[in-house]
Formats: sequence, C-alpha cells, structure tokens
Amino acid sequence: MIFLWLPIVLLVVFSFNDSRAVNQWQGFTGQWYGNIFNNIIGTEARFSTELMLHAVGNSLFVSVVAGIIATIIGTMVALSLARGHYPGRRLLDGLLYIPLVIPDITQGVSLAMFFMIAFGFINNLLGLGANYGFGTIIVGHVAFNISYVAVVVRARLAHMNPRLEEAAYDLGANGWQTFWRITFPQILPGIIAGWLLAFTLSLDDYVVTFFNNGVGTTTLSIFVYGMLKTSVTPEINALSTLMLVASTVLVVISLGMQSQFSKR
Repeated sequence: MIFLWLPIVLLVVFSFNDSRAVNQWQGFTGQWYGNIFNNIIGTEARFSTELMLHAVGNSLFVSVVAGIIATIIGTMVALSLARGHYPGRRLLDGLLYIPLVIPDITQGVSLAMFFMIAFGFINNLLGLGANYGFGTIIVGHVAFNISYVAVVVRARLAHMNPRLEEAAYDLGANGWQTFWRITFPQILPGIIAGWLLAFTLSLDDYVVTFFNNGVGTTTLSIFVYGMLKTSVTPEINALSTLMLVASTVLVVISLGMQSQFSKR
C-alpha cells in the first residue's frame, strides 16, 4: 500500500512547496493554486490558463454526456440480467465483466482501429468528412463505463424485495407502471451512484481519450500530460491535486449513497 499512497501524498505535499524545484522543500505556500487561474503556466502559450479552462470544459462535457448514456444503457443491462430469462443471458453476464479486466491500452487501440475502419467506410460510401472528435471520445468512455454502471445497479437490484413487484402485478399494474412506481424508486440510489462512478472514471481517463481524441477536443488529462512532457512544475502538482480531490469527493459520495440506502 505504501507504493500506492506515498506518491499521492508527496504530490499533495509538494503542491504547497514554496519552490519551483519539485524535489526540494523550502516552506509552505498556496501561490501555485493561484497561478493556475491567474497566470501563464510554463513558458509556452499552449499552457495558458485559458487553454486549461477550455480543457476543463471539454472534460466536464464528455464526462456528463458519457455518464448519462452509460447509465441508461448500464441500467438496462442490469435489469435484463436480473429480471430477464432468455438465451444468451449467461454469455452476456460474462461479457459484462470484460471491460473491467482488459487493459486500458487494449481498449484505446481497439476503439481507434474500429473508428478508423468505420470512418473510412462511411467517408468513401457517403462522401462525408467524419473524423475523430467528441463523438469518438464519448463512445469510447461509454464503452468501458457501461459495465461499471451495470454492476452497481445490479447490486442494488439484488437487495430489492421481489415481492414488491409481484404485489404490484397482483394489484393490476402493468410492466411499465410497475417499473416506474416500484422498481425505479428502489434502484434510483444505485443509478445515481453508477452515474457518479461513470462520471469520475470518464473525468480521469487518459488512455482511451488519447487514442480517440480529435482537433479541439483536448481534455484535462491530455492537457496535464502535455505539460509533463516539458517539465514537472508546482502548477502541475496543484492541478493534479485538485483533480484528485474532485475525483475522491465524487467516489465518496457514490459509496456513501450506496451504503446509506442499503441500510433502508
């Protein structure tokens, strides 16, 4: 565990270091956090605060949209596996966990190749100029987030009393009414927790985004990596710390909601 937490602790500590040398402690300061929003970061114009905020906006847009789509599809998959009885159900159940275990680099490269082939076919057939952009990033993020959402929602369904749905049917409710009046309120905490998890994973993702981004679609993770290619500065430590705090807060909220509603 020390190899996991020590680098993170050092990152946070040195984001308050009163020195531009990242390996020498000279006192406490919070100026680097101010520099993120007030000054030029680094020596190149592409590291300006304006571009950083643009990258933040791109990340939030991608994460929100990908999270919503992944939550809708993931919830449908979870309901299908928990309530459905059809051929291939066991196969779908097994395929659900593949995105959770395969390396990010494999997902990123395979999606990039898929889009390359698809765009080549579409552009030749229809004469369009389809290319990499927000759409490809969102599709890539949805692809690996569906499984996470499905697992979370399915866990919520497992704790739901099936007799509630049976009682609704006995009282004359149809499937649609039963879902919206009985099932949906019961699994809503799981759906929200799944969206928060998908949003967090999408916000932090670098590998899939790197292989499938286009012109003008730089996200915050890509922006930070671009800064690291020149040098490690205190501003990078501060920006990374803010990303860490945001992700941690979202994960804690997600876990807290699951824990709270599981007791009810």
